[in-house]
Amino acid sequence: MAAPGFFERQANARRNTGLLILLFLTAVALITLSVCLVGYLVTRGEQSYLPFHYWLLSSHGLITAGAVVVLVGAGSLIRWADLAGGGTRVAKMVGARPIDPNTRDPEERRLRNIVEEMSIASGVPVPELYVMEQEAGINAFVAGYTAGEAVMVVTHGALTQLNRDELQGVVAHEFSHILNGDMRINVRLIALLAGILMIGQVGQFLIRAGFYSSGRSRRDGRAQAAMGLLGLALMVIGYIGVFFGRLIQAAVSRQRESLADASSVQFTRNPEGIGGALFKIGVKGGYLDTTSHASDMNHMCFGESARMKFSALLASHPPIEERINAIQPGLMTRLRSRLRDTRPSDRLQPGQDSATGNLSGLASNLSGDGHVDTGAHAAPGPAPAEPHPAPATRPGTPLSAKVGTISSQSEAFAIRWLNQLPATFRNLLYTRTGAVQFCYALTVCGLSRETREQRMALIEPHPLLGPQPAIQEKLLPALAALGEGARFPSLELAMPALRKLDPEERTLLIANVRALVAADKRISLFEFALTSFLERHLGQDAEQAPAVRYRTYQAILPALRSLMSLFARAGTGSAEEARTLYQEAMAGFEQAPDSAPGEVSLKDLHKALAMLNRLSPLLKPAVIDACAHCVTHDGRIDVREYELMRLVADQLDSPMPPL
Repeated sequence: MAAPGFFERQANARRNTGLLILLFLTAVALITLSVCLVGYLVTRGEQSYLPFHYWLLSSHGLITAGAVVVLVGAGSLIRWADLAGGGTRVAKMVGARPIDPNTRDPEERRLRNIVEEMSIASGVPVPELYVMEQEAGINAFVAGYTAGEAVMVVTHGALTQLNRDELQGVVAHEFSHILNGDMRINVRLIALLAGILMIGQVGQFLIRAGFYSSGRSRRDGRAQAAMGLLGLALMVIGYIGVFFGRLIQAAVSRQRESLADASSVQFTRNPEGIGGALFKIGVKGGYLDTTSHASDMNHMCFGESARMKFSALLASHPPIEERINAIQPGLMTRLRSRLRDTRPSDRLQPGQDSATGNLSGLASNLSGDGHVDTGAHAAPGPAPAEPHPAPATRPGTPLSAKVGTISSQSEAFAIRWLNQLPATFRNLLYTRTGAVQFCYALTVCGLSRETREQRMALIEPHPLLGPQPAIQEKLLPALAALGEGARFPSLELAMPALRKLDPEERTLLIANVRALVAADKRISLFEFALTSFLERHLGQDAEQAPAVRYRTYQAILPALRSLMSLFARAGTGSAEEARTLYQEAMAGFEQAPDSAPGEVSLKDLHKALAMLNRLSPLLKPAVIDACAHCVTHDGRIDVREYELMRLVADQLDSPMPPL
């Protein structure tokens, strides 16, 4: 059976959100009934003539049920509001420290290089990076509501105990969660579970108030005892709620973790990378011991982050050995064999733990530095059967099939492109000041010095956002030498620094770029793409995923006509050929398309893209393929056509790899 593509996985993620809400409501209903049963038993002396189902409809029953629903809802809403800050708030919640983009730490630098390579190769903006410095276990997670504001958090153990191939496997696994739309449901699950836990917390409060208070009269003592017993009952119900909450975690998480493992192999084409990382987690552990939110984060992490009973039932991830063997049959045996080869000969005696035994008994078998070498020095095993064949390797593959994927060509391009960046240019993109000046430089590159100075004079002085000619003089020559094709990849490298701007600074930056773009009374397609990109990722609604509004093409035909008219004209200089391309592109959306493409203003294009962004994920591939048909009909894609495709893909929340 064919593996689901990017758009199918996005649609599944939206359906999983509905499933999550259904499971949450079911858990709330069961908890409410349980609390009402306790209330019925407490008050039945007064209301003894009423059966339970009638008591539920009495004032006592309705008040009890309403109080439970309000309490659970309030707990979820409070945590939901607390997590409105997205991935950054989650990272701070677990005590993670942001990694400076210009860090000199070699292990942090290695992580940043891997993440940047993966971002450029996939078309996803570079996530902001954090490290949990006090965590020795091997683990990682991504958090956020959209790919544009995602953060990636890794433990100190992951940085120090994994080699580059293994760390790349972990990063690819987490990128799969970004591309599959898993982050949003993961953050929402934290909020929903917080509400379920509220009943148990109230029970603990009543127990402390009832059993651990002193200095009261006998009558008060009886009331306190009753309060304590009520609290005990609520705490028991609360723990039952916790049990069902963990079941919800497991139900939502396990299948997605297996898919992310398979995607990691597809992205890196190296099963021993992620396999070696999982093996080391089995040996060394991946639990988060320094944060009180470990159990809340369990479903988000690369491996299990919290110890729990009934792990076979409540674990958010499949067992380590099962995950490794699913990546490649026989990989577990090879990893164990290599670990056995690292043991001193005097340890290979009868009665010693065998390297083929359980993972829990292998910690003492590691070499001195704690590493199991599964990198380039190890003899390669048989090539795995790719779980998701890379679309780029199959001729005639539609462009939409490449969305949300990483091919060997795109990865090679990313590595080659990053290596050719001048060091000063790259380091400036990692700073807020340099990233801001880079946005300005994109609008004035290619102009004469006098014209540049006139344009920059339009920007008001500001300590951070004002023009800084000295920095631009370092950026402009490198930007010109790299060529037009480097504009969007460089902008993606600058995004972590730009996301550090305050909301007011972001608004002012976008306004300044708009002023520079409008200075010559005309706007090019690149300038439109630049302002649209900044608004999409730095605007007020950047952290919100747009809701689906259109589920058929009929409702958005005017938007499709505008978009295909633009692409047909961009794909050729011949009016006759443009007419043919337009008719072929629109044939998939209406039976009798107009005979010729019409004129399209930037206002029309902006309106069309806004409508298409509300399209169902399953309908977006046809739009991307129709656009691609117009620009690839001659067998090549120039920079202008690529930037136009990137504009459409970005506005449709569809990460486009390099073409």
